[in-house]
This record gives sequence, structure tokens and C-alpha cells, in this order.
Amino acid sequence: MTDSGTSSAAAAETVLMISSKNYSSWSLRGWLLVRMSGLPFREQQVDPNDPVARNELLLRSSSIRIPCLIHDGLPIWDTLAIAEYLNEIRPRAGMFPKDRAARARCRSISGEMHSGFEALRSTLPMNLRMRRDHFPLWSAVRADIARIEEIWRECLTVSGGPWLFGEKRSVADVMYAPVCTRFVSYGVKLDPLSAAYCATTLAHPDMLRWAEGAAAETEAFTELEVEF
Repeated sequence: MTDSGTSSAAAAETVLMISSKNYSSWSLRGWLLVRMSGLPFREQQVDPNDPVARNELLLRSSSIRIPCLIHDGLPIWDTLAIAEYLNEIRPRAGMFPKDRAARARCRSISGEMHSGFEALRSTLPMNLRMRRDHFPLWSAVRADIARIEEIWRECLTVSGGPWLFGEKRSVADVMYAPVCTRFVSYGVKLDPLSAAYCATTLAHPDMLRWAEGAAAETEAFTELEVEF
């Protein structure tokens, strides 16, 4: 168990349960959401060999159980549920855009990431320690990548960047953050605007902090160490 916030009494009341920092894209999303909200918390890392955690890591189940935010004794699981809950209790954090139309689009593309892009998830699993240049990309994966680039370009063109909805990060940026790590891990070539957005995401202090934690992990899952 590691401490990711302050040592105040409030932090002791709020726990975020996560699995592997190296492999778990859902855990990264949950962690980034709580960090964005400003809510003090401590993280509790579940043993990656735990059946629930392992099934999530190996894509045999969705993000139903992990990450899980426990706030004032109330468990909230699934990343979008966590995002909406944090937005309710920390409205000043501005996790969604102020503009109604932008807010609706933010929710739409976040939901698309949450439920879609199956080819990308299964073929390019998150692995922050991996570097594979010239990784072969099948047509279904290329289609997913093209759609993600389309989403990013449209949002950035309208908002002016550097984030999808302007000067401030939103829930949508968190939902797509693990995708940026995948693109680096597997050497995916992006259009200039998408590549710049990806670099901005990966350079954020929260992402750098998470990456440090991932580098310190020793667990390895052969199923996620892609070789072909």
C-alpha cells in the first residue's frame, strides 16, 4: 500500500483500489480522475494475481470492479461512475467543460472510449515498459487508431488545445491517456496534431508520477508481453 496524497484525516477516509500500474489502463484512468478532482486519497494496490485483478488485466472482464473508489465508506466502481461521482462532490475541479455542447461531446467521446476500440485493447495491451518499433497493425486496429485520431483532431481544432476541450484537462483527456501510452509502446505513427497531443498528455506530472510507479513494479504477465 502506498500513499498518493496527504496524511490528513480526510485522506484516510478515501481509498482508491487499483491493480498494476504497468498494465492496467483502467486503474490509470481511475487514479488520474481522483488526482484531477483534488480529493485527498491513498491508493491501495490489489495483488495482480488476485482473480478479479488478473481477469481485468488480461481483458477477460471489463472495468467493473477495478478501479474502485471508497469515499466515506461508499464504494464507487467503473471509471465513468467514478468520474461522475467526483464531479458531483468536487464541482469546483471543473472535470467537465463549462459549455453545454462541449460537455455533451466530452461525455460522448469518453463513453466511446469506455465501451469501444476492442481491437486496439486486445492487440495493443497497455504495457508501459514495452517498446516495439514497427509493430504490425491489423486492419481493425488501424481503423480504431484512425477513429481516435479523428476524435482528437476534431476536438483540438475546435478547442485550440492543448487539451481536447481547451486549456484545462477534462474527463475525456483522462479516458484517452492510456491510449497515448499504447501508441508509444508499439511505435504507432500519428498525424502531427495527434502526436503533439499525445506528447502533452505523457508529459503531464501525473502521468510521469504514474510511470515512475510502473517502472518500480516487478510483476510480469507473459500474456501481455507481446512478441509478434
